[in-house]
Amino acid sequence: MKKVILCGYMASGKTTTAKLLSKKANLNYIDLDEVIEKNTGKTISKLFEEDGEIKFRKLEHQTLTTIVNESESFVLSLGGGTPVYANNHLVMQRDDVVSVYLKTGIGEIVNRLKAQKGQRPLLDALKEEELDEFIGQHLFERSYYYHQAKHVVATDGKSPDEVVNEIMKLI
Repeated sequence: MKKVILCGYMASGKTTTAKLLSKKANLNYIDLDEVIEKNTGKTISKLFEEDGEIKFRKLEHQTLTTIVNESESFVLSLGGGTPVYANNHLVMQRDDVVSVYLKTGIGEIVNRLKAQKGQRPLLDALKEEELDEFIGQHLFERSYYYHQAKHVVATDGKSPDEVVNEIMKLI
């Protein structure tokens, strides 16, 4: 029985790493945002827009708790903000969970996000030159929660396979 949870900022590689890791470790892959979208029939952007962030965060917490309590083995990719709200960081510290923070530097995140322009609603209103400061501020605010994961794997300059191999050694 393995419950692996990956956290980190947007574009840190959570989804890519979780998919690869689930195959290599022969575990079910779960993306928290995808489960929420499937259960509600709305995109995350729509949920924020129509229901507001507070309602979304409550739903996110309920969904996370249900997955961890009811599933025996999985690789779960969290949303970038998930650990920050509703004491979700405590879920990453449970005895039955292996949690990993995919730590990615500001420069690397900015480079990855530039390639994904238009796919990140949170960033659409920002100019390219504002990205560094925005991301730096977010990482500063979220750092405490991300570091509540049991393990930290730096991703800068590494291929997804290299990151997966590091995590395999942890689980």
